[in-house]
Amino acid sequence: MPTPLTDIRNIGPAFAEALKRAGIHDAETLHDRGADDAYAAMMRTGTRPHFIGYYVLHMALQGRPWNDCKGEEKKALRKRFDALKAKSFDLHLSEFEKVLDEIGIRAAPPQK
Repeated sequence: MPTPLTDIRNIGPAFAEALKRAGIHDAETLHDRGADDAYAAMMRTGTRPHFIGYYVLHMALQGRPWNDCKGEEKKALRKRFDALKAKSFDLHLSEFEKVLDEIGIRAAPPQK
């Protein structure tokens, strides 16, 4: 039986629902996909990007308290978050393409 997302430290009901909207329904899938891929999927399905949510997810997958992220680790995660966010939003899309993205129909761009 799959492990509920809320069994992971720092993952509450609201965060779990955002993960489920992104197609991640259990803890095993979240661990397999990893924080970056999971957060990118969340953004593609409408979660507004927020750095705290991003690093909370990283801490959760390591079994650490959400506020344990500090110093150089936090700075490095901020750079990764900014790059992930920039890659997830294409400012040159037409309005039609943006709507397709919002409802999850348009294919994701190829990974580099």
